[in-house]
Amino acid sequence: MKTITVGGVPEHFNLPWHLAIEEKLFESENINLVWKDFPGGTGAMNKALRSGEIDIAIILTEGVIKDISEGNPSKIVQTYVDSPLIWGIHTAGKSSYETIEDLEGKTAAISRIGSGSQLMAKVNAKNHHWETDNLKFEIVGNLQGGIDALTEGRADYFMWEHFTTKPLVDNGTFNRVGDCPTPWPCFVIAVRDEILDSNEEEIVKILRIINSKTKNFDTFENKQKYSKMFSERYEQKEEDILKWLKLTKWNQGEKLNKKEFEEIISQLIEYNVIDKELKFSEFTNLLYL
Repeated sequence: MKTITVGGVPEHFNLPWHLAIEEKLFESENINLVWKDFPGGTGAMNKALRSGEIDIAIILTEGVIKDISEGNPSKIVQTYVDSPLIWGIHTAGKSSYETIEDLEGKTAAISRIGSGSQLMAKVNAKNHHWETDNLKFEIVGNLQGGIDALTEGRADYFMWEHFTTKPLVDNGTFNRVGDCPTPWPCFVIAVRDEILDSNEEEIVKILRIINSKTKNFDTFENKQKYSKMFSERYEQKEEDILKWLKLTKWNQGEKLNKKEFEEIISQLIEYNVIDKELKFSEFTNLLYL
């Protein structure tokens, strides 16, 4: 049995993988699929891809494109979630800041330099016609670091996925002053080149299984069916999960096309994530499913 290690954030987007593992769908194809959580997010997963710690990453689109451009020996094989990621814009629960406009010139907590949280602070600033070159950042590492930074007053606002942080808004730790969606599909599936070269057949089987699994969340009846499971596992209110399921569009194997990729690249250049045009073929290996 071939062992393949997959990494992803410990968030609701990745429940389909856990269900497929629990139902032994990969085992039935003679694949031992091992899941590894990465609370540190995209940066930690890129590092793990580079080192060979994981073979596949369920990872933010912009983050892996940037890292591949800097030498990460991996390829995007498929979009995982076609809809944008909704980033909540949060202040401390007892903060005096009440609107997004109040945050102009203030310090944003970010997980790391080059992270999604930093990029989305730039996207939000541009959306509101702020000066983006002089944005101020406090590096906090992860969600808990963001909580600490806002609570202690080391940063003024923190951007993180809307539904992941909803319980923190509900309990008063955070106050959400607005949202900012990514201008591109949020998650892709990236695979190390070495694994693509040696285990393409297994990767194709894995993609077919996960695409079949996410298809289960598309109908109204199944949204109702799975909402309780999501809410229990990720400590979310069922009404919030239903809202998230309605907003989320899963990709079931539709190939990333060159035009879509070039639109993403042009926006990443605009936000100074990358500094040059990139070739579609250098970033993708769109397998026949």
